[in-house]
Amino acid sequence: MKKILIPVMIIAIIVALYEQVEAEKNVYVMVVAIVVFMFGMMQLSAKTPSKNQDKEDQNV
Repeated sequence: MKKILIPVMIIAIIVALYEQVEAEKNVYVMVVAIVVFMFGMMQLSAKTPSKNQDKEDQNV
């Protein structure tokens, strides 16, 4: 899954930057690119363990 998310996020960033440079900006393309990037970041960061996970395990 990680191998798919990272290239998709890079493509979304490139599309968003390309739309920003154009004379006629398409807001919908920018919004979709940002949503795809944020969704990818959410998926990647969901697998990162919390700093407080050790403390929570000790308290139980």
